[in-house]
Amino acid sequence: MSIWDSLSGRKQSKTADQFESQDATSFLSEAALADPSQLHPLAGLNQDTLDYLVLEDSALDQLPGSRSVLPSRGWSDDLCYGTGTTYLAALTIGGVWGLSEGLQRTPVTAPPKIRLNAVLNSVTRRGPFLGNSAGVVAMLYNGLNSGLGYMRGKHDSANSIAAGAISGMVFKSTRGLKPMMVSGGIVASIAGAWAVTRKAFL
Repeated sequence: MSIWDSLSGRKQSKTADQFESQDATSFLSEAALADPSQLHPLAGLNQDTLDYLVLEDSALDQLPGSRSVLPSRGWSDDLCYGTGTTYLAALTIGGVWGLSEGLQRTPVTAPPKIRLNAVLNSVTRRGPFLGNSAGVVAMLYNGLNSGLGYMRGKHDSANSIAAGAISGMVFKSTRGLKPMMVSGGIVASIAGAWAVTRKAFL
């Protein structure tokens, strides 16, 4: 019993005396411990009952022409996956472009630190520029392609080419008519090639 307990008249509880007299082995053997396997967040779940792990055919996009080598549940899937993969691919290509540019612009006789600095500057200038530009065009393209598909009631190569042309023209709309047409033609060609390639692997 402590001095404070004797001054305040507080008595020590019997449970405290009881735990002081027990060692760890007797305490753990008497206590009803929970089964560690039941504490796991996924304990008792059957994989067959987890709907979110299975991409059911009934949830896929049902418009004619929407089935391809890549399953899609609608415009949101196309927007997320299309924009993400396009951004990452363009970021990688821009990084390789910057690496090559940085190595070519720096003299071979330059110290390693200067060469490394020049390469990093080129990579961080070219990679994000190309990735961001391609990501914006991909967002426009996927939104327009899905919208045209729902308006026309089918997904086909014409939707992809039209969406690519409009996306390219909108992207360069502040530069004048000629850059708009060039950009629209380039994006329409890429979109057409993608549409033909995607349908070829069915």
